[in-house]
Amino acid sequence: MELLSRYKEKYRFKLYHYVLMTNHVHLVLEPTETGGSLAEIMKGINLSYAQHFKRKFKHIGHFWQDRYKSIIISKDDYLLACGGYVELNPVRAGMVTEPRAYRWSSYNAYAFGKNNPLLDEHPIYSTLSEDEAERRKKYEELVKGMLLEKDAMKGEMKSRVVYGAAAFTKEVASKYSIGAVRNPVGRPKKSGDG
Repeated sequence: MELLSRYKEKYRFKLYHYVLMTNHVHLVLEPTETGGSLAEIMKGINLSYAQHFKRKFKHIGHFWQDRYKSIIISKDDYLLACGGYVELNPVRAGMVTEPRAYRWSSYNAYAFGKNNPLLDEHPIYSTLSEDEAERRKKYEELVKGMLLEKDAMKGEMKSRVVYGAAAFTKEVASKYSIGAVRNPVGRPKKSGDG
């Protein structure tokens, strides 16, 4: 939490959702024009945490398994859906039975109004309702609905590079010459491979 706070101040990115798991983190963030790039932000956070962990636990060798994965998300309902997906990680991992029970997440700020100075004003969350109590209830219901369909989004999120409506996905993929879906890692399966 301290590292996130320090790097938010240094790189001036916006943080909308997060969950800190025991072996990885999920951050829904937006770099700003006056701050650093996503690569600079993630390099700073990852390097600082790896150094802290190695010193504290006298760890030697590689720390991170892979480069961080990033998904471009449209600033509409998809942003809120990604936030809920991220906040459900502890439930999907079997660490808790409901997202409110996990303290290392942004969920309680949105669903229950818990003060969280790490978070920035969410451009979509505020449109759920003008009434704060109603907005929280709608967010809680949205995430509960996702919990009922928890496996539906899982495969899609793992393979996406761009997440949004079809027009947004097509525009971003074209602008940056990328595919909207991540290619599988490794050699292609031969026919007959199980």
